[in-house]
Amino acid sequence: MMATVEGPSSTAAKRACSSQSPRTEKLKQVEHLLDAFLGLAESPSLSLDLSLEMLLESSLSDSDRTVLIDRAFKMASTLSDAAKHSSRKRASRHNSLAWPLPPDLTIKVFSMLDTQSLCYASATCSFFNKCAKDPFCYANLDLTTIVPKINNSVVSTMIQRAGKALRSLKLGVTPGATALPGSCQPLVCTIGNAIVEVSNFSWNDRRSRQGRESSILTRSCLSPLSRDGGAPGALLRKLNLYNIERMDNASLSGALSACPSLLDLEIVGLHVELRQTLMSVSANCHLIERLFLSLLKQVSRDDSLKTQTCEELVNNCPHLASLSLRGFKLHDYKVRVLVKGFHKLRYVDFSTSYSITGSFLRNLGSCNGGNLLEVLILRDCMHLKEMEVARLLTAIVAGDFKLLVHLDISNREGLASKGDWYHRCFNSSIMPIKQVLEARPEMCLVAEYPPSEGSYIESFDTDMNSEISLLSHLSFHGSDGLIFLSTSESSYNSDQGSGNEDGQDASYVINGESSYEIDFLSV
Repeated sequence: MMATVEGPSSTAAKRACSSQSPRTEKLKQVEHLLDAFLGLAESPSLSLDLSLEMLLESSLSDSDRTVLIDRAFKMASTLSDAAKHSSRKRASRHNSLAWPLPPDLTIKVFSMLDTQSLCYASATCSFFNKCAKDPFCYANLDLTTIVPKINNSVVSTMIQRAGKALRSLKLGVTPGATALPGSCQPLVCTIGNAIVEVSNFSWNDRRSRQGRESSILTRSCLSPLSRDGGAPGALLRKLNLYNIERMDNASLSGALSACPSLLDLEIVGLHVELRQTLMSVSANCHLIERLFLSLLKQVSRDDSLKTQTCEELVNNCPHLASLSLRGFKLHDYKVRVLVKGFHKLRYVDFSTSYSITGSFLRNLGSCNGGNLLEVLILRDCMHLKEMEVARLLTAIVAGDFKLLVHLDISNREGLASKGDWYHRCFNSSIMPIKQVLEARPEMCLVAEYPPSEGSYIESFDTDMNSEISLLSHLSFHGSDGLIFLSTSESSYNSDQGSGNEDGQDASYVINGESSYEIDFLSV
């Protein structure tokens, strides 16, 4: 019985041995032939050509010669692929031995690279490629370019690689020139070797000159944030969008709805409305701490912003510490609702805004909201009045705005006079600038005005270097993105009214606390 059981087993083993033997022998034969064939590589190329010609001439028919040529091509391609594979394998083995860091530390290093450098590193070898596939490496995506190069497919792939690890996303077209905080530089873009000012160059022209439709981001470029149940956008902390031409209100609102943990939102040059954007932020981003908006000129002058929208933003986003609304038509009473309503607000920038006269600043520095401000930028506000600036400086001398360390009240065309905003003026006799610097020597006061006879004085000299390092001394995170403004045309000739002609603004006077504010604060 034992013999009958062991007999078949031993026979099967012998058959296995016998079946493997011819295969092993065949592989050895191929190995010997390949070795001899590769030895021909040292022979002169002419001898190989002659040998192939003689082989072709020995063939009986033309079809046989065609078959031989096809086989030669196939053999060459197969050897080339095998050589590349072996080369990559050897390089990967070498890198894994020569690279001093284990995979986990390599992933940590890769996570510190910018997105483009990470892609270059992943193409180096299979070891780096494997490490670069870790989602942690794509936690902070920077997909900004000087000219349109990124399309929806690239964005989708990168967000998919990041998955739940995505924390920061920068996307769009950013001009090459960098503007200092508070400065008003023309928006320029580099196209090839030419530098073009955007104010004289439409986005449609730019698109036609720069690239094709495949390089244009569309309104659905942020839709991957909502995939997989919203996992990619669930923990996103920072979202910066620059000059995405086709982005609209609905698309932006949909993207923000997928980002409930957003802390930092920066939007520059999008064709979206201020009111709709603030409504989306108020409804979806309750943890927001920094909000920077500088939209296209044709939409930034829109007057659809309602007081109710400002109230909802204040109530729904109590953690906001930095607010920048550049170039919008903002009335003083709405601005006061925002500045006074946010009790953690420390950074305010309303540069190039329309309709702001400065009356919102009255009695602001001694109450909740205003007394916490560390930075106040009102640069080139068209309707900012000289008397309101004088009141602000007097209040600072009197001890208000105790935490203020940076104030920018510059205006390239001067301040608006009390009676007529068309009349630009700057009277040094009512501007206690020297008193402010004596009372607050630690403050960086930027007050640059155009020199002229009578009404103007020379630009006030301040330490501009302190402006660069200012944000690093504040206890909240400032902007780490680029700020772009278009200033090619005179803004004072572009509007025929002050923007304060409506009934509510015409009667808006602050004496202590208005009844409207008392009602608002009691809600």
